[in-house]
Amino acid sequence: MTREAGPFWPGSAVRLSVVLLKARRQPVPGGKDSVRTADTGPGPAAQGTGAADGAEPRPRPAVAQPGGRPAVARPGVGGRGVARRGGVYLGLCIVLIGLNLRTVFSSFSAVLAEITAATGMPAALVTVLTTMPVLLLGAVAPAAPPLARRFGIERIILAAMLLLAAGLAVRGTGAFPAMLAGTAAAGAGIGVVNVLLPTLVKRDFQHRVGLMSGLYTGAICAAAALGAGFTQPLLQATGSWQGALLFWALPAAVVVLVFAPLALARPPVPAGTATAAPVSVWRSPTAWQITAFMALQAMMSFSVFAWLAPILRDRGIDGGTAGWVVAASIVVQVGGSFLAPPLAARLRRQSWLNAAIALLTGAGFALCIFGPVQLVWLWAAMLGVGQGSLTALALTLIVLRTRGADTAARLSGMMQCVGYGVGSSGTLLVGQLQAATGSFVPAGVMFLAIGAAAAVFGFLAGRDRYVGEDGRA
Repeated sequence: MTREAGPFWPGSAVRLSVVLLKARRQPVPGGKDSVRTADTGPGPAAQGTGAADGAEPRPRPAVAQPGGRPAVARPGVGGRGVARRGGVYLGLCIVLIGLNLRTVFSSFSAVLAEITAATGMPAALVTVLTTMPVLLLGAVAPAAPPLARRFGIERIILAAMLLLAAGLAVRGTGAFPAMLAGTAAAGAGIGVVNVLLPTLVKRDFQHRVGLMSGLYTGAICAAAALGAGFTQPLLQATGSWQGALLFWALPAAVVVLVFAPLALARPPVPAGTATAAPVSVWRSPTAWQITAFMALQAMMSFSVFAWLAPILRDRGIDGGTAGWVVAASIVVQVGGSFLAPPLAARLRRQSWLNAAIALLTGAGFALCIFGPVQLVWLWAAMLGVGQGSLTALALTLIVLRTRGADTAARLSGMMQCVGYGVGSSGTLLVGQLQAATGSFVPAGVMFLAIGAAAAVFGFLAGRDRYVGEDGRA
């Protein structure tokens, strides 16, 4: 009998067994091959199989080969090209979503002077409108992972983006109660998306973690620059601050329309399909180190948006120049956020990178306060490179320090709940220190201390260990 005589040649039987076994086994990223569980995520190759986070992917039908060769599984409906195009489409949607996650903050501050002059808005309401969305980022974060496990990551992101678009539209009507309700809705929507975007990258772009982390964190920084840079021209073009604010609902609505076909095409994940015990991130030392790193960078990040321009004006720089310095610093942030994640993904340990960037950020902020004013553009550039890279590194650690998408979602919820909750205190501390001393110099000393603390926790968080495996030998 020859090998081509029929399907019962022993070698063919062995190869058939191997193929069938491989159909049910996948390598766990960062570890030895083992049977896929709920916590590894289907990865990019699982798109189109009906698999979702928390469930084992359905094996594809085997196709018999001519000559009695063993059956093999096709890479997916329509082949590799379709899967690749689907990944590009999802990646584009992630970037477009990121471009809408900071406009609610920067657009309001850009026209705040005109709003208060036209309406007489009380200072208390201004404080609420500027701090409430930041607090909601942390408040809603713990709810995102269980919602994603129940209904699917994409569908929850779609619902959150719809809430964001509706909130921005309601805010743009200009009535005080509507502005409160709209701002709250927008902050809640952003809080959910903040948690789930890193999870989506972990699940579907495991082999492009650095690239995708850089793209979406860069898009988030770019969103802040877009809101700060274009809201004032919109006000001048329309003659209405309401219209300038309302405009930002349009790009959010467009993203909803673009993302909806992909999000609705994948069926929701039934509850209770997970086969592995979930990781308790709240008991993980590594998770707490990443969370502390996130909180400290958030204290500096939100202080940049709220206080950098007043700090520069307090140093004698005119309002127009101060605005350009702030805008330039934010633009530089985009570059830092694009470059840091790919570099971090290439390193087995990110400890020294995290520590160096944290120190650069704290020093840049402090020098903007009490460094030679003639070099303010240099200090602002240092701050921009540091802050953009620091934010991107904190978010990238969610992907690099977890084994699978479910753990990434839990860690993201924890670190953004605590991180943004603590981070929002940075802007309040700057104001209190300035009011008590009449100077921003104490705030500069505070940012040096925050940068040093962030360097310590960033060094610890960047070590080669994973959340949930901290106690392993």
